[in-house]
Amino acid sequence: MWGSKLSAVLSALSLTHSAAPATELEQVATESNVKQVAIIGAGAGGSSTAYYLQKFAEAEGFPVNITVFERTDRIGGRTLTIDAYNNPLEPVELGASIFIEANHILYNASVNFGLPLKEPESGSDGFLGIWDGENFVFTQDDNSWQWWNLAKLFWKYGTAPYKAQKLVQSTVATFLQLYEKPHFPFRSLTQRVFELDLLKATSVTGEQFLANNDISELFAHDIIQAATRVNYASNLKHIHGLETMVSLAPEGARQVIGGNWQIFATMLHRSNATVQRNTSVTSIALKPGPSSSKYLLSTKGAHSEADAEADQYPIAFDNVVIATPWQYGDISVSENLFQKKIDEIPYNKLHVTLFASPFRLSPEYFGLEAGSKAPDSVLTTLNPSDDPKPGSEGAGKAGFYSVSTLRTVTNPNTLKDEFLYKIFSPEKVTAEFLSKLLGVEVPESIVSVQKTEEGSTRTDPILRDGLYYLSGIESFISCMETSSLMGMNIARLIADDFSDLEEKLEKVESDNAQEVVGQAEREAPVADEL
Repeated sequence: MWGSKLSAVLSALSLTHSAAPATELEQVATESNVKQVAIIGAGAGGSSTAYYLQKFAEAEGFPVNITVFERTDRIGGRTLTIDAYNNPLEPVELGASIFIEANHILYNASVNFGLPLKEPESGSDGFLGIWDGENFVFTQDDNSWQWWNLAKLFWKYGTAPYKAQKLVQSTVATFLQLYEKPHFPFRSLTQRVFELDLLKATSVTGEQFLANNDISELFAHDIIQAATRVNYASNLKHIHGLETMVSLAPEGARQVIGGNWQIFATMLHRSNATVQRNTSVTSIALKPGPSSSKYLLSTKGAHSEADAEADQYPIAFDNVVIATPWQYGDISVSENLFQKKIDEIPYNKLHVTLFASPFRLSPEYFGLEAGSKAPDSVLTTLNPSDDPKPGSEGAGKAGFYSVSTLRTVTNPNTLKDEFLYKIFSPEKVTAEFLSKLLGVEVPESIVSVQKTEEGSTRTDPILRDGLYYLSGIESFISCMETSSLMGMNIARLIADDFSDLEEKLEKVESDNAQEVVGQAEREAPVADEL
């Protein structure tokens, strides 16, 4: 009797299940359960997204296939390392030069990956000056990355350095809550900024934020503004309070020997992602019809000439992460694809110039006596006569943001040691400027690389279901660590969405099974009645 009933129920279950109309969730279940994720951009954010998504997938047991599209041939985005005199033993960071111990993602990753670290280069003699285009407003015999925290500052600026240090510590501590529950992960950065009361720092200029916290105007002008200019190419009147605080947080500064890009290259390697270098994504569109894959991406190789070639074989993905500034992506999208508007980031242009010379910086250029010694590294602030303008006009009378003597290198042609210099400036430097800076004739043979720094808007990470934008954090804080944080955050959101979908699928299958069993028990003939 019981055996006959069981056979009848199983038979009815099979017949009923095959005849039932498939819901979209059931169609997802019947297709491949490997989640296909595309990441556009292999900079800090894209690499971090791939790395953490793979970690979450392994820990939680869901299969994922990650494809990273990078339109250049290198990894790391604005993290750029070049070799002085093309000597791989003389690497130099052109951008994203340092990270600090409070940068939990970068610091822990470099340690876990076994990447060798060093303190940032601070010049040959450790002599720092802050110049306003006419006079040095401050000099210090130690230009380490903790120069602003030294006792000499107290002699001139009273308690302002102490107050600034405490303000930095409290602000950074608040920001670090974004790494932990209940604030992590976040679907809205705007909401988290409000919840953590960071609006008091992000909604006002650095100048206002410092004044609101009783930091003296003199210390803000001489010291803090020099830090915001060298870090963000911005004067205090044109940068918000949170980034101002980040500019003053150099404690435990480190670099990876050989280049910080190695952190992101290792992240991608450990993510098991397929990395398509020299490949641009040309379009993103919604995939028509019910399917587990929501989006179609078209791509084009860097050396492709025919525009039509990009659209021949679109690739389907469940999730897409845009990990590059949208305004530079040159990607077309289908109508109404974005449910949230992507704000354009008003980046500041910054030129980084690297050169070597047997000559030291000329003291006469800085208004010092001939024969005296100029500082090895010079940061700049505004002159009292300068108007604190934004962007490239904001350099003022000084004309540049910083010039640093990094170390000595050997010229392979002369086999003599030369000083290696790096300049941050709003415009490309000229041979005429270098001739005055060094006090000797300089030919037209310099290296200048243009990079960009932050703006002042913020876009939340979710554009629509399964479509994410990473670079919206750029204006909140623009650095390697915050891009990596947003990458980890988006990876967690994707993992959570996958887990939620699996739970829904299991519930649908369970409900269907219970419904079918109940129906079978009602309709199946009982053996005794046959």
